[in-house]
Formats: sequence, structure tokens, C-alpha cells
Amino acid sequence: MATNKVWLITGAGRGLGTDIAKAALAGGHQVVATGRNTDKVAKALGKSPELLIAKLDITKPADAASAVKASVDQFGRIDVLVNNAANFYAGFFEELSPEQIERQLSTSLVGPMNVTRAVLPIMRKQGSGLIITISSTAGLIGFEFGTAYAASKFGLEGWMQSMQPEVEPFGINTITVNPGFFRTELLTEESTNFAERTIEDYNERRAKQMEFWKSYNGQQSGDPAKLALALVRISGQENPPRRFIAGADAVGTAEQVAATLRQQTDAYRKLSSSLSFDDAA
Repeated sequence: MATNKVWLITGAGRGLGTDIAKAALAGGHQVVATGRNTDKVAKALGKSPELLIAKLDITKPADAASAVKASVDQFGRIDVLVNNAANFYAGFFEELSPEQIERQLSTSLVGPMNVTRAVLPIMRKQGSGLIITISSTAGLIGFEFGTAYAASKFGLEGWMQSMQPEVEPFGINTITVNPGFFRTELLTEESTNFAERTIEDYNERRAKQMEFWKSYNGQQSGDPAKLALALVRISGQENPPRRFIAGADAVGTAEQVAATLRQQTDAYRKLSSSLSFDDAA
């Protein structure tokens, strides 16, 4: 890929998306910054001859096609796609409505698929490209009160890992990013939604969970501006990593997941290894 690249970033109107757009522009790249509200994107990023702002609701395939066309019309190519836009439906599974779970999956799983599907023909034609998808430590390990969110992130993990060998022959690379707790806007009222109905048996635990999530907003240890700079840095590598564990807390989580998987594998290794057909003598 060229040294100066064209970046298409979803959810660029606030939070990590804004930081990634600023870092890419500061690195000398051209940026297509997208969001459902283009006024908000423009306010967050200002004006630059290297910046194009495009409307994009990632749940709408037609929006994705339009944003991709605008990118190519303006800059001639798309080198880096950042699937960043997401939301957070928090709550116990039994209390989350089917509609809420559908909205979670529509935005955080199907949405990135919509945009990637629109971008891939451009990258295939170029013979190069990089797709960066922002997952979470919730894509490595599930957690109480996070069933819908973790389901969407675990889905991202399987999709990205499976797509990598499909697109690699065309010179396209993928990076799955697993951030820990970063001080983005994911936990603000605009991005976090709680279960609509309540079941009495969950009352005490729900109250504690909601208190935690609401109080943790703005207290996260990770600096999203530093994460954005790190992503711009690794995007320039000849062989970028397939996965980037982001944040000291995320490193700890990944190590815990690896150790637990090893322990569970070893605990039943003999039984698990004895399940093949017995070949006739």
C-alpha cells in the first residue's frame, strides 16, 4: 500500500473514531470520516483538504455503498477501513428484549459486515487493503450483564478470523483490536442502553451492575488518543498483526483466557482424546 493512505472510519463523530481520524490526518493520510450525523462529525474534526465527511448509518447497506462511492470519487481508493461504530446494550439476558438484542447485533456485528462488504471490491481491484475491526475484551471473555454485547463481539471475532484467509490472496490484511477499558464515549447515555424490562429476582444484582457501569464512565484507565496513534503505527507495518490486544487490562484478560483454556484442555485431555471411532482390526 502507498505510504500516504486513504482511511475510511465509521463512527468518527465522537470517541475513539474521532481520535483515529485525527491521528490518521496528523500522520499525513487522507480520511473519510463517517457517521449518522455529519454535522457532529464536522464539529469534531473541523476542515481539511485531506478530509471528507460522509453520512453512514452502518445498519443500512445503501449508506455503506454510498459512502464507499464518495470515498473513491474523492480520493480514488480506500486503503484502510476502520470498523469502529458500535453500541452497548447492557442487562441480564432474560431482561433484554429480543428487539434490544437485535439492535445490538445489527449495529455491532452486521453493521461492520455491511461496510466491509461494500469496501472489499475496491480493495480487491487495488490488490491491497487493511481492515481494522474494533472488537473488545468482551470478544475474548463473556461477563455478567453483558450477554448481548459479548455475543456481538464474539461474532466479530469469528467473522474476522474466517474472512482473513478469504481475502489474503488479494493482498488484503485484517486486524482485530481487543481494547480493554478506554475512556471513550461507549458508556455515555448516548451509547449505553439498559434492559427495558425488569424481573424481580434480578433486582439486587441489577442495581449493583447499573451503579457500576454508570459510575465507571469517565474513569476508564485507557487513553483513546494513544490507542488511535498505536493503530496508525501498526497499520504501516509490512506484516501487521492479525490481533492487537490494547491496554494493560486487556493484556491481563487475554493471559487469563489463555491460561483458563489451557487448564480446561488439560483437565479432560485423556477423555477428549478417546472419542474417535475404534477401527476394526
